[in-house]
Amino acid sequence: MIVYRPMTINDYEAAYDLWIVCGNGLNNKDDSREGIEKYLKRNPNMSYVAVLDGEIVGVILCGHDGRRGIIQHACVSPGYRRMGIGKKLVDIALEALKKEGINKVLLVAFKKNEGGNEFWESQGFTLREDLNYRNKALAEMIRIDPEYLKQ
Repeated sequence: MIVYRPMTINDYEAAYDLWIVCGNGLNNKDDSREGIEKYLKRNPNMSYVAVLDGEIVGVILCGHDGRRGIIQHACVSPGYRRMGIGKKLVDIALEALKKEGINKVLLVAFKKNEGGNEFWESQGFTLREDLNYRNKALAEMIRIDPEYLKQ
């Protein structure tokens, strides 16, 4: 039986390994143990893991800024996809946002992630074509993701 529970910092290593397997875009600052611990403390009981037989098979980081929710690093282990785990994690995270009074949630998905984009579309997340996503690093960061490392 799959157990869904709030993510704790004790789940970090297993979640990080899963993010690497799933090809999530990571960096050495925000996605370090310290970075994730800070995120979890700022957004308590908003991020969740799916656990089967003691193994984390799914994870979703979720938080908000008081106005908008954001989903990050959602993934399910490849061997456990299409079993409803991702949908359940999203449902739990969205319910947590609603309890906080958040009315809208956003996420970023790599354009090349066809399976992920199909999943988000099936969950009712629409593609915004009227926006440009921009970011600016305030510290030097090293990217840690399979696509980038292949270059």
